[in-house]
Amino acid sequence: MRLIINGEAQTIAATTLSQLLTALDYEGDWLATAVNGELVHREDRDDHALNDNDRIEILTPMQGG
Repeated sequence: MRLIINGEAQTIAATTLSQLLTALDYEGDWLATAVNGELVHREDRDDHALNDNDRIEILTPMQGG
């Protein structure tokens, strides 16, 4: 499936947001995810189906100060 992930086009065999995060080695509860500009809560990632050309944003916290 062709997806736009953090602004970069990629082809990945994932049908749900949860599968995508696993394929990209993203782990942890501190991720923020959005599909086509809509926030997807952690508990909904397993059920959130992806479609060709979806725009996915994956944000991780940064430490610093």
